[in-house]
Amino acid sequence: MKHLTRRTSAALAVGLILAATAATAFADPQANDKADTAAPKAEATVTVRKNKLDDAPAVRNRLLLVKGRAEVTPLFESTINADFRHILGGGLKLEYHLSDMLSIGVIGVYSTALDTKLVDRLTGSLPDTTDPMKPRDPTKTQFTQHLNNMPLHGAAYVSITPWYGKLAAFSKAFLNFDFYFQGGVSFGQLKSDCDPNNVCNDTHPGTTANGMAPDDNPNNDPPLNDGTKIGLYLGGGIHVFLNDFIALDLTVRDYAFSDNPSGADYNADLAVTSADSRFLHHIFMGAGISVMLPPKVQRTP
Repeated sequence: MKHLTRRTSAALAVGLILAATAATAFADPQANDKADTAAPKAEATVTVRKNKLDDAPAVRNRLLLVKGRAEVTPLFESTINADFRHILGGGLKLEYHLSDMLSIGVIGVYSTALDTKLVDRLTGSLPDTTDPMKPRDPTKTQFTQHLNNMPLHGAAYVSITPWYGKLAAFSKAFLNFDFYFQGGVSFGQLKSDCDPNNVCNDTHPGTTANGMAPDDNPNNDPPLNDGTKIGLYLGGGIHVFLNDFIALDLTVRDYAFSDNPSGADYNADLAVTSADSRFLHHIFMGAGISVMLPPKVQRTP
């Protein structure tokens, strides 16, 4: 009986302790949170690992194929948009590369002229002498002698080279290349050969001379399409480096200035005047071999 009483007392004591604990928890539900808050926490430490290549150059040991080098380029170029006469010529480009991207240069080309197919078709349809029934139609001689050519042209420019890269063939043959764009001032020396005595013999085209009215015949007027012209130059191309100092240079160039290639009455006012000239784009395609000097190429770290 005594053992039973002791067991009952012990169970009662345990029950009272559990009841008291539960009552405390229900009375203050944030007690545990406060206790956790009061307890000190260990600060988290995060280690950031920096890539050792962050400050390194994008390309190591890159060939500086143009920086600080002069470029000498013998070249050939030809018009691709001529109406009456193709201009074909050879010349020289001189350029100095201030950096990999920026350079300055000049170009000069001596040229000859070849009649286009359009000229052949027109001369085949024109009369040898003036047709009284069609007095406004030029003769073959009048038409061809009014045409001009361009014995000399060139430009001074600034060049930007924004892209470069490397070509690989079968993982064995590697070629470096770059693309460039140019802008500057162009010039063209134009020339026409109209006989002033027999063909272009109207000394006052479109105006009254010696009390006489204009003849309203533009076929005997001087063509007014020769002399030196200054204008705008735009170009773009690619260097394909065959080795460290020789490159194939392929280019499209636009020499834009005032011109009247036909030397005819373009605005149909029955006289050839300066108003018949207009701003034209003389577009050439060219190829050359560029030699970089000094021949020894530099490399980046």
